[in-house]
Amino acid sequence: MVVAYNMGEWGEIPQLLRLTKTDISVWLVTFGLTVFADLTVAVEAGMILAALLFIARVAETTTVSQVTEDYVEDGRLHILQDKDIPYYATIFRIHGPFLFGATEKIAAVTENIHELPPIVIIRLRNMTAIDATGLFALEEIARQLQASGRTLILCGAREQPEQLIHQGEFQEVVGRENICANVQEALSRAQTVFERSEADRALSTL
Repeated sequence: MVVAYNMGEWGEIPQLLRLTKTDISVWLVTFGLTVFADLTVAVEAGMILAALLFIARVAETTTVSQVTEDYVEDGRLHILQDKDIPYYATIFRIHGPFLFGATEKIAAVTENIHELPPIVIIRLRNMTAIDATGLFALEEIARQLQASGRTLILCGAREQPEQLIHQGEFQEVVGRENICANVQEALSRAQTVFERSEADRALSTL
């Protein structure tokens, strides 16, 4: 009974309930089948539903639209060609859907964590979709960086990722001010954080 209880990972349920209705539905179906049917059936059903949800989310991110002057101007805030990356910050990017099966790739951010500068920016401009597994992976990266004394800043999230990040209350993990609309805003935020930390360090040495 103790082993079965610990396998339930009950502490993650409140986090799951903050996600989208589809994510909650997959969890409820899998949970219900585990209790009322069989664990093997529940796992198979859960994987099939998750795969279908994966396909649906990828399909939703495909769009066809006309390139307008407003679109071009909006894109200037996101490009890096004309921006200098300061020595106290580094930028990672996620390209493509960040869904279950791909989340282990985020480990590239922290594999050499002690060599990173004090501020890490993750650019989400090209991340077309995210699910609960991806969100939990980002939260784990945020906690690892915070534990090492570093600050995580996210920027440029598109509509679906931005909605899930907000719904999952991710701002409570990194701070609302560290979720920026574009890379230009993220670099400005990085400068503010660095200058504040340097001022605090100078005061502590007095």
